[in-house]
Amino acid sequence: MATTVRRAVLTLPAAPLGPENPLPALRPLDETHVVDERVRAGLPGDMARQVGYEPLSTVLPVRLLDGYGRERVPTALDAIVIENDRLKATVLPGFGGRVHSLHHKPSGRELLYTNPVLQPADFALNGAWFSGGVEWNIGATGHTTLSCAPVHAARVPAPDGGDMIRLWEWERLRDLPFQVDLWLPEDSDFLHVGVRIRNPHEHTAPVYWWSNIAVPEGERTRVLAPADEAWHFGYERALTRVPVPVSGSVDRTYPLRSDFPADYFYEVPDGARRWIASLDEHGHGLVQTSTDLLRGRKLFLWGSGPGGRRWQEWLTEPGTTGYAEIQAGLARTQLEHVPLEPGAEFSWLESYGPLSADPEAVHGDDWARARAETERRLAEALPRADAEAAYTAWLRCADTEPGESLAIGSGWGALEVRRGGYRLPGTPFVESTLGEQQEPWLELLDRGSLPAARRAAPPGPSLVSRHWRDMLETAPADPLTEYHLGVAQWHAGDRAQAVRSWERGLVRAASRWPLLRCLAVAAGESGQRERAAGLYVEAFDDLGAERPGGGDGVGDAGGHGGDGVGGEARTAAVTALGREAIEALLAAERPEEAREVWAGLPPEVRGRGRFRLLEARLLIAEGDRTAARAVFDEGFEVADLREGAEILDEVWAAVTDEELPDRYDYRMRPRT
Repeated sequence: MATTVRRAVLTLPAAPLGPENPLPALRPLDETHVVDERVRAGLPGDMARQVGYEPLSTVLPVRLLDGYGRERVPTALDAIVIENDRLKATVLPGFGGRVHSLHHKPSGRELLYTNPVLQPADFALNGAWFSGGVEWNIGATGHTTLSCAPVHAARVPAPDGGDMIRLWEWERLRDLPFQVDLWLPEDSDFLHVGVRIRNPHEHTAPVYWWSNIAVPEGERTRVLAPADEAWHFGYERALTRVPVPVSGSVDRTYPLRSDFPADYFYEVPDGARRWIASLDEHGHGLVQTSTDLLRGRKLFLWGSGPGGRRWQEWLTEPGTTGYAEIQAGLARTQLEHVPLEPGAEFSWLESYGPLSADPEAVHGDDWARARAETERRLAEALPRADAEAAYTAWLRCADTEPGESLAIGSGWGALEVRRGGYRLPGTPFVESTLGEQQEPWLELLDRGSLPAARRAAPPGPSLVSRHWRDMLETAPADPLTEYHLGVAQWHAGDRAQAVRSWERGLVRAASRWPLLRCLAVAAGESGQRERAAGLYVEAFDDLGAERPGGGDGVGDAGGHGGDGVGGEARTAAVTALGREAIEALLAAERPEEAREVWAGLPPEVRGRGRFRLLEARLLIAEGDRTAARAVFDEGFEVADLREGAEILDEVWAAVTDEELPDRYDYRMRPRT
């Protein structure tokens, strides 16, 4: 059959994402993939430079997604299917363009780990993420902020005259447009993926890219790559060079033979073909290869310990096979960012397909033989020269304008193109995609001022790049403008000026709580715990005193967030502010006021797992460890438990000396 591209619907049990957190993400990232200066000093020079190059301090201007729960309901998800008579790929444009499934028709095998549910968990840079399939991680170290966000998609003419899928979006952490083209030639066993990242700016931009491929794990599943060494990163936050395959007397190329979650970044020699494969006990599985620019290869494993197994269960439903991740990136490790010069672009081609190799060679003790056998079978299935030729052919189509639209992404790219006048052939960011969240910024762009606030509601998203900051600095200094200007200044590292902007806005603001909350964060980050606690109390009281639908000031301008102070928007604001306030009050050892904030939360919010954990902490601060223990005994689930977080272990240890129950054991490193 000729290659076809069509819309489809995929129905999965899914937990709703919930509303965006309306509070700007001012706090530093709690990303686990960081190393200290002592570790950096011992790295190769080029790696050390890229590890220290332009790390993020916050995820601004992106908002956090932490309003999801764990109650899943059957949900119809928009999908796009590209298939020929050999392969069928199913893509989710509403979730970052995730490839949910890659089915090999002749063998009847699913090549990826396909999660039977869509369960958000706190793994992305901005919160919500889910496991399974192939994801496209761009922006900064970690899972992309687009994990649970829509991207643009369209049908585009393929190099062989058929159709392919183009996915594209504006990545907001680095302000860079990118595209992912999925091309499946007729009769091909390999899905080609052409990727391009462009820098339309006049300054050098830091770039991050890793393609993460979830594959089924098994007792006899082995991951192979063309390397004899790897950089090991565990959740102890150390980066060390180790031999491959055996390290610490354990063959780490078998994911289930390790005890704890870990990353292995393979040291692929210069000139070697870039590839990575996961093969089962019969020698069958998936191989990914690419042109040389995509140099990095990595294995992520959960391990067989209780914490890793608990996370695996958390991310899906009982009885589901576990998974590991094989990955490919622009740098040797995920701790690095790569500079992209003004006006330049990065582009490469990846290929995904089935591979079968001699199981005796693959699983034998001779690592060189296992690698050679896998690479030989790859060369037979997709010669390196053919992959290079496919890249050349695809690149000639990269600027081709899309045809039929298959999905609509965000309006942020259209806003940036409108502001900067960028020409981006092949990835149109059209003005029809502009929506409510962009409207006030269009007014600032066209008229020099933000629209007047007309009702009390959480302010809409802030923009923080230099261009928008400059416009805010010259706009009329009303409370809403001072609020957004302060957020932009904070992002730029000018914290003292940010505080001054928020303080100026506070003088005339009718709705004071958004500014008070920003000042509370600033106080907390500077070590002023008492001041932070007091500001949080004032902010929470001010929010509680606002009449739904009334007031003006810093609250929502017309079209600036759009859903009013009542209902979902208000609950999201109360939830987020209440959580921060209680944590700040506990840090300041003011449990009485923390209890008052707790009492001011809606009962539905107090019943959530995150707030049950806060209640246990509050009870400990009040001296009632028996009641805190009862909270654990009754049971709760923290839906937005952060990857690598040890808060459950820490709070349990404050309650009792007993061993942490299995249901609360998410430890990703040995206990120190």
